Amino acid sequence: MNEKQRLESQQAQRPKDSKVEKDYSKYFQSVYMPPSLKDARRRGREEVKYHDDFKIDTRYQGMGDGRKFYIRTYGCQMNEHDTEVMAGIFLSLGYEPTETVEDADVILLNTCAIRENAENKVFGELGHLKSLKLEKPDLLLGVCGCMAQQESVVNRILQKHQFVDMIFGTHNIHRLPEILSEAYMAKEMVVEVWSKEGDVIENLPKVRAGKIKGWVNIMYGCDKFCTYCIVPYTRGKERSRRPEDIIQEVRQLAAHGYQEITLLGQNVNAYGKDFEDIEYRLGDLMDDLRKVNIPRIRFTTSHPRDFDDHLIEVLAKKGNLAEHIHLPVQSGSSDILKIMGRKYTREQYLELVRKIKAAIPDVSLTTDIIVGFPNETDEQFEETMSLYKEVGFETAYTFIYSPREGTPAAKMQDNVSMEVKRERLQRLNDLVNEYSRKAMESFEGQTLEVLVEGESKNNPEILSGYTRKNKLVNFRGPKSAIGKLVMVKIKKAKTWTLDGEMVDISESVEVI
Repeated sequence: MNEKQRLESQQAQRPKDSKVEKDYSKYFQSVYMPPSLKDARRRGREEVKYHDDFKIDTRYQGMGDGRKFYIRTYGCQMNEHDTEVMAGIFLSLGYEPTETVEDADVILLNTCAIRENAENKVFGELGHLKSLKLEKPDLLLGVCGCMAQQESVVNRILQKHQFVDMIFGTHNIHRLPEILSEAYMAKEMVVEVWSKEGDVIENLPKVRAGKIKGWVNIMYGCDKFCTYCIVPYTRGKERSRRPEDIIQEVRQLAAHGYQEITLLGQNVNAYGKDFEDIEYRLGDLMDDLRKVNIPRIRFTTSHPRDFDDHLIEVLAKKGNLAEHIHLPVQSGSSDILKIMGRKYTREQYLELVRKIKAAIPDVSLTTDIIVGFPNETDEQFEETMSLYKEVGFETAYTFIYSPREGTPAAKMQDNVSMEVKRERLQRLNDLVNEYSRKAMESFEGQTLEVLVEGESKNNPEILSGYTRKNKLVNFRGPKSAIGKLVMVKIKKAKTWTLDGEMVDISESVEVI
């Protein structure tokens, strides 16, 4: 039974009173089933399949001749990297990129589902694009990414945005040629979203955003099922790429002059846990990548549960491994962490931090924090504030809790008012600003290695780039420095950025 037959069989077995089948069945024309949270919750034991034979079928070659594409990306680095892959496929089909929706023949919204605000932006954009679709009936408009993996989102599009031509999810990006072909021929909306665990597809074409810093996926999916998070449902189970494929990709990027690589995964620390034939984890991968001739390597995002001692030992070797670790804590209260399903306590998190700091004394730690989780008390919030101070984070991404339909937390009673949530967020942000400013001030007078990424967004006469610890530095220098590692002496620290002046390497005393 092939994939299409398997999915059609699953659809046939679903209850006949399904809202999708009852209300919207007329929109499905020889396409795959819509997403099912019920199916996505299942963690099957089926073997992850690896495919290294991707190629554009001859039937679709030249499909894009004379046509242009536009992709708008929302969300995390994983979505950005997915966009690079889709852009690579578009170019392989003969399409040309465009920077305006008005000039496009195909528009894709690559979406994020992690917070309600991100979804609202997408639906708002769909409203704006409706008039353009009416003006250009041959325009193909598609919604893809994490939002497309949610039943409620697909149902809403089917009901209220019937001018959308195609919806596809995170597991079948490699089928973009087939989806486009069907959308051109179909009279109804093409919906192809797989509620399966996903395979690993190698050799996909990519159009990378720039030639200085690159993203490399090392794994996909998440098995942690934090009670507030929709990602395990939209991205499938944890599945790792083979180490030889990752190392080869990093070597190729190094050969093409890339200066920095960020290893990506919903939970990179779980890398390799799904391998059955080898014992090989993230620490092993990082140790092997230390030997690749590329100046900097980072990784994101970490989960404290899987941050093991061997990884700490390898990161302490430094070399091209940057001494910046983003380690989301989410809350400083063990009681809230338990309700969140994080599977560690405040004390266990602090012990992990102690180990990291003991091995890497100059490490820069950053984090994510959610305030206003259902029933969070004043005392529990104060525990988050005290943990922030105890760890001494250099910055944090902070959020008010946003319920995601289909997650356990969305069903919890929430007795925290929005007024209280906003007051807590403001207090936390004040603390984050204070600690960020202190961290920045510690660099005044030091000479730092900066990877120059380009001109400052606010002043084209100023160059900007990042240090090994991921601090943004602005300074005057020649345009020839863009894409290179240069030494910058820090003259002034601000809350979020550093100002400096470029110096000759021979003048450098202490390199940070």
